[in-house]
Amino acid sequence: MNLSKNFKKWWYSLAFDPADPRYGRGDIKIAAIGGGTGLSNLLSGLKKYSKSISAIVAVSDSGRSSGVIRKVFKILPPGDIRKCLAALSDDWQEFSDLFEFRFPKGSGFLTDHALGNIWIAALSKKYNSFEKAIKSLHRMLNAVGVVYPSTLDDVQIAARYSDGSKIVGEDKIPYQYKQIKKVFFTKRKVAPYRPAVKAISEADIIIIGPGSLFTSIIPNLLIPGIVKAIKNNKKAIRVFVVNISTERGETENFSVPEHIKAIEEHAKEKIFDYILVNNKIVRRSKKVAEIGEINNITFDLDKFSDYRIVKKDVIDRKFPLYHDREKLAKELILLYNEVRRK
Repeated sequence: MNLSKNFKKWWYSLAFDPADPRYGRGDIKIAAIGGGTGLSNLLSGLKKYSKSISAIVAVSDSGRSSGVIRKVFKILPPGDIRKCLAALSDDWQEFSDLFEFRFPKGSGFLTDHALGNIWIAALSKKYNSFEKAIKSLHRMLNAVGVVYPSTLDDVQIAARYSDGSKIVGEDKIPYQYKQIKKVFFTKRKVAPYRPAVKAISEADIIIIGPGSLFTSIIPNLLIPGIVKAIKNNKKAIRVFVVNISTERGETENFSVPEHIKAIEEHAKEKIFDYILVNNKIVRRSKKVAEIGEINNITFDLDKFSDYRIVKKDVIDRKFPLYHDREKLAKELILLYNEVRRK
């Protein structure tokens, strides 16, 4: 018996990469929840390890190209979905550059619009369906996995601040430079997108974040059906990925416990078991003029409340406001493998 245990321990110790075939039986079903740059960055790393990836994306954008297209074409804001589709495409860098291209000043009504947003708007009109437009893009890009909006409802997000003031519009929320007390939808009832609920319910690992806490992550968790699906999936390993740095206008001076508190208060449930925190602090960067002030977040404890804290070096050394996509994806799959083996 001891020989068998020792052999098993030795066998697993040989693996140097979580993609090693000894660790899995088929694709890991991954549900990643969030929005914006944080989620798309994560997805581009995860696709190395699984073809069964579902990205569940917030659709409360109201600024820049997405906001204008939302008003003119009466469709969901395409920006975050665009980024995630590009991240899951066969050629991530090429399609990301293509979809992110913004028409320069002097381009008339196209000025400052992202090409990917125009593409999604055109397909939505062609098929008279936002859903069909996204499915069509999946096929065109030969995407690894699927991208779902968290809802098909036309939602606007609002914020209330610690001084009692309120503002409506995702694009306005971070620019009040006040402490956010809560965010909420202006619409009373918001229905979850059923395929997104199904993907969460069937997932082996549910990843919440990274991304802007109040305007990318929490909007998904304001939808009771999404929260219920996360909570009810007891077999999944549920992980919250804390951002690398605080974010001006949203989480200035926030600690790890304050991030957790904000999620618990909005979701009204305990919805994850593990918290992945970066443990490498970068004080300076050659890119400081480009990326701005750096306030990296870390945590000393191994447990907090009922949560297990997983501390790993997942920072991008060149851009220390963000995760290194390869390191982050690898640590998440290693965590999955470690928990599953126990």
